[in-house]
Amino acid sequence: MVTDWIGWHRDYDDPGSSLARRLVVVREHLARALAEFPGEVRVISLCAGDGRDVLPVLARYPGPARATLAELNPGLAQRAREAARELDLTGVDVRTGDAGLAGTYLDAAPAHIVTTCGVFGNISEADAARTIAALPALLHPGGVVVWTRGHGGIGPDPSDALRACFDRNGFEEVAFTRPDDARFRVGVHRLNAAPQPVATLAGRRLFSFAR
Repeated sequence: MVTDWIGWHRDYDDPGSSLARRLVVVREHLARALAEFPGEVRVISLCAGDGRDVLPVLARYPGPARATLAELNPGLAQRAREAARELDLTGVDVRTGDAGLAGTYLDAAPAHIVTTCGVFGNISEADAARTIAALPALLHPGGVVVWTRGHGGIGPDPSDALRACFDRNGFEEVAFTRPDDARFRVGVHRLNAAPQPVATLAGRRLFSFAR
């Protein structure tokens, strides 16, 4: 069964939903990350949806910012473009394309911030590990990743494996939110290791959605 991603986004309209609560946390972490970088800030958002996690935060950011949003669903990508126009965000480039293919946004790298919200819960563990290992090639030194993962409530928390994978790939954990009464997790990791050459990702597929 193919997920109706536009329908999935309707949960944001319920302020008490896990998705709406997650959105608040993501925006808070993103705002803090933006404040860390002087000068023009560059952001890449993978599987950006309608951009509601990134765009309102950029609209409040006092400095210059450029953002590349990659979203495969044409309807959601168009919503993101419309939102960017309404917010007068002239530095936003919304691309209708597969975020699993690095070439969709590779020319926007290196970025100061990469968001992978709503990604890791929809791909395999192997793809998640491959994606995390590739992130240093998308980032400036000291760049930050804001990511999310859900937990079905049965068995080990998959976010713990992701945190360990970030550690193995030269990242330091900056923040991690795991509510006691919700199944979403939000992590923030900073790249401490030397960035990799952007060219190492040319032509590569990092992940494919399982549904």
